[in-house]
Amino acid sequence: MQMTAKDYLFVALAFFTAYLAWNVWLGVKHHLADGKSKPTLAMIATGGVTAFFDTLGIGSFATTTSIVKQWNLVDIGVLPGTLNVGHALGTIAQAYIYTKLVPVDATTLISMIAASVVGAWLGAGIVGSWPKQRIQLGMGILLLGAASIFLAGVMGWLPAGGDATGLTGIKLIAGLVGNFALGALMTLGIGLYGPCMILVSLLGMNSTTAFPIMMGSCAFLMPIASARFIKLDKFDPGAALSIMIGGLPATLIAAFLVVSMPLTYVKWLVIVVVTYTAINLLRSARASN
Repeated sequence: MQMTAKDYLFVALAFFTAYLAWNVWLGVKHHLADGKSKPTLAMIATGGVTAFFDTLGIGSFATTTSIVKQWNLVDIGVLPGTLNVGHALGTIAQAYIYTKLVPVDATTLISMIAASVVGAWLGAGIVGSWPKQRIQLGMGILLLGAASIFLAGVMGWLPAGGDATGLTGIKLIAGLVGNFALGALMTLGIGLYGPCMILVSLLGMNSTTAFPIMMGSCAFLMPIASARFIKLDKFDPGAALSIMIGGLPATLIAAFLVVSMPLTYVKWLVIVVVTYTAINLLRSARASN
């Protein structure tokens, strides 16, 4: 049986999964003696709830940031790394599922994934060296942007998209540049899902094709970004493990058991909570001056 481009993508994703597991082990092993690698029930629950709605396309970074900021569960200085490491495994599962189920042009899918990975690799090296105040400021500003995207989606202001399942020519170049930038922003703890869905819609693609593109992009870029954050020791190992423990089963439940559910009220709640969190982060950054 001849392998398709997607089959090769799945093989590559398996290697990236192993790469993630190896780096997480190294990062956790480094903290075994000081007890920082111990999972907590609060973060396991957080990982489960946020991964569940992440699988339905809402995203997990903004919601997780809101929860950990409200209850002071993770130091903001290491939150971008914690989000990338913790949510990587669940996102990989999403990529396997949606890439298999949703038709999308293989060239478009693979090239946009590659662009996001390069962006994430460069971005993680920069963000990992930032001071806490700059991270608070950056996350606050971009979370306001994320809340605006959620609001535009609920109000029906976003482009409906077209019927295309792939990109060529100048549109493909625009998609690559856009996904490169979104990959870099992922390392600051800002989710790629909403912006990526807008990007593919603006380029005339069916909005459903955003699912394998955005989930595939994150599934490949998060292990790369995670490795850099782990090397810099800019993540909370216990919180990251907790998110993984709660997130993977929640991802599978959402993908296979939830056929349809009304998400409008949940999206409005996300808008309010994310906006509140963004304002708090900006206030904290200002108070640090």
